[in-house]
Amino acid sequence: MKRTVGQLMARTALRVPLFLWTVAVLYPIFWMFLGSFKTNAEIYSNPWGLPETFNFQNYVMAWTDYNISTSVFNSLIVTVLGAILCLILAIPTAYAIERIKFKGSHVLFTLYISAMMIPMVLAWIPLFFLLAQLNLLDNLVGLAVVYALSQLPFTIFVLTSFISTIPKSLEESAAIDGMSPYGILWKIVTPLTMSGIITVTIMNTIQFWNEYFMALIFLQSEGNYTLALAIDYISNEAQYTNAWGTLFASLVIAIIPVIILYAIFQRRITKGMTEGAIKG
Repeated sequence: MKRTVGQLMARTALRVPLFLWTVAVLYPIFWMFLGSFKTNAEIYSNPWGLPETFNFQNYVMAWTDYNISTSVFNSLIVTVLGAILCLILAIPTAYAIERIKFKGSHVLFTLYISAMMIPMVLAWIPLFFLLAQLNLLDNLVGLAVVYALSQLPFTIFVLTSFISTIPKSLEESAAIDGMSPYGILWKIVTPLTMSGIITVTIMNTIQFWNEYFMALIFLQSEGNYTLALAIDYISNEAQYTNAWGTLFASLVIAIIPVIILYAIFQRRITKGMTEGAIKG
């Protein structure tokens, strides 16, 4: 009986802080969602209450008047290109580091891991001048390349832990049957590391979708603004035009894809991170 009471108290002591933390995280999102359906008068008069009517005018204004539709498209381009390019570069590199033992391979892997510890802010100024020389400044493709390279060390680190668990006998059997090294990589190794690939792709996608500072530095024209920059512009405008409902609607538009993506692949992410931790 004492053990049961003690276990109940321990579980309660653990769950209460988690419940309070969940409320603290979810309530601002819920409040923002309700605010996106309110008029400015309702936001000022009853900021914490429910809207009198669910008005979608704020979403229409954000989508058309503030050109959020273009920013969503720009963010989608940058996110997809960055995630794909990162995988194209990371998968062969991780395979080469893990399987092809050459002089300096361990040093190369250490350099990749060390790159994870370097703050990205230190590279912003050199990257600005480099992109300017390559005529990729204020260019969505250039920003996607920067995004891909910024997440390359992390992606390689995760994928090497998955590749290391694949039995070499599978690759040796395929080589005996006449399969080329590239065939082994893309037809055997890649499918067997799909959990890790999906995990890093989702994490990179969320990172690219929400990124703000590099987009602010490397993009200049409003037509190339990503969603984060567009929301920042609306936030500045709201201080003078009282377009708080439009700002809330823009924020909802920005977070809905992330929530949907995470909800769909939640088990995949958990499984991939758990396997990566165990395998690493």
